[in-house]
Amino acid sequence: MDSAQLETLLGLVATGEIAPQAALDKIEKICYEPVGEFAKIDHQRSLRTGFPEVIWGQDKRPEQIVEIMMAMRDRQSVVMATRVGPQAYRVIRDRLRDVRYYPQARICAIAPDPLSIQHPGTIGIVSAGTADLPVAEEAAVTGELCGFEVFRLWDVGVAGIHRLLRNQHLLKQAQVLIVVAGMEGALPSVVAGLVDAPVVAVPTSIGYGASFGGLAPLLTMLNSCATGIGVVNIDNGFGGAMLAGQILRTGETLMRQSP
Repeated sequence: MDSAQLETLLGLVATGEIAPQAALDKIEKICYEPVGEFAKIDHQRSLRTGFPEVIWGQDKRPEQIVEIMMAMRDRQSVVMATRVGPQAYRVIRDRLRDVRYYPQARICAIAPDPLSIQHPGTIGIVSAGTADLPVAEEAAVTGELCGFEVFRLWDVGVAGIHRLLRNQHLLKQAQVLIVVAGMEGALPSVVAGLVDAPVVAVPTSIGYGASFGGLAPLLTMLNSCATGIGVVNIDNGFGGAMLAGQILRTGETLMRQSP
C-alpha cells in the first residue's frame, strides 16, 4: 500500500464508507518493504504486536544491517539490531554516524537520546553471576529501547544467597522480573518464591560441561516448583525482555479499559 492508496483508504473512513476497524485490518495486513534481494521489512509489526520489527544482526553482513536500518529509520523512532559484534559495529558506524552501541549487550540502535519511558510499570533484571551479564544486559537494553523503566540487580546468585535476600526491597519494586542464570539455573525459583510479580526466566550457556551449554538450567527452570515463571530459550535476553514488555502492556491495556 503506497501513500495514495492509504490516503484513499483514510478518505473512505472519513466518509463512513469503511469502518475504522476494517481500515485498520487492511493496514495491518500490508505485507512488507523489500530491501535489495535479502530482506523484507515488516513495518506494520508494531500495529499487530505493539513492538516494531527488530533486526537479528548475527550472521548478517554489516552492510546488510546498514541498509535495513536505513530503510527502517524513517518509519520507526527506534531502530534496533541485536547480536552485533564490535567489528560489525565499526563498519555500521562508518555508514550511520548516529548509531549507538551497547557493547556488553551487543546491540546497535538508532534512538532518541535520552530515551523516554513510554509505558507504565518497571522491569527488574536480575543476574545470577557476572558471567551472565551479556545476556542480562541484552534484556535490560531491549527493555529500555522499547520504552520501559528498567533496573538492574547483578551478581546475586544462589551461591551467596544473602546477596539476594538483602535486596528483596528492590525485587518488590518491579511489576515483572527477568531472572538470568546459568550453571544449575536455580535463581528464578528462589526469586519467584519471594515476590508477587511474574518472573521471566532466562537460562544462559554459562557453566561446566554437565550444564550442556545451558540445557541443564533450562530444564531446571522448566521444572521449577515455584509458580508464576515463564521460561524463554537459552541466552535469549531479547526474548525475555519482549515477554516482560508484553505482560506490562497487557496490564496497561486492561487499566485503560477498566471503568
